[in-house]
Amino acid sequence: MAQDKTKNIKDKTQNEASKKAIAQLKEKIEKITKERDDYLNGWKRERAEFINYKKDEAKRLEALTRFANEKLIRELIPILDSFDLARQSLLTNASNKETEKYLKGIYLIQGQLEELLEGEGVKIIGKVGERFDPAFHEAVKEVKGSPPGIVKEVIGRGYILNGKVIRPARVTVTKEEKTDNED
Repeated sequence: MAQDKTKNIKDKTQNEASKKAIAQLKEKIEKITKERDDYLNGWKRERAEFINYKKDEAKRLEALTRFANEKLIRELIPILDSFDLARQSLLTNASNKETEKYLKGIYLIQGQLEELLEGEGVKIIGKVGERFDPAFHEAVKEVKGSPPGIVKEVIGRGYILNGKVIRPARVTVTKEEKTDNED
């Protein structure tokens, strides 16, 4: 019987040790599971932040490429202005066939330059007859006319690059004529 008691005590001690070891293992498993979940959640957050970063960088790069040529285009605009001046000068002095040849050449070169700029996203703004818009036009002169607020003459063309005004059109605008009774 004493052996049975000793065996029972031994079994009890082993059971308690086993229970204690199992409890410790469960605690360790819970701790490791919590760490795993923390790392997984952290990784998911970082992954989401990285995806957002990539999207933001793609947008920034797109904006950069859309307006990368702006400096060059700003430098080309005075050349177009020079073509306009040369054409006007030749038109005022046009009297012979030689002048017509020069004008044709100027029109061709200017047209090629305008096509090139159009291909890069540049649009020419400022047309006679359109409504004056201070976002796109710079009024340099007002003349009496009806209806008021209409572009009467384009003194210098304006340009838009991919929706951004890089130079407003310089225009003459009609203003309301005063009648003798309004004074």
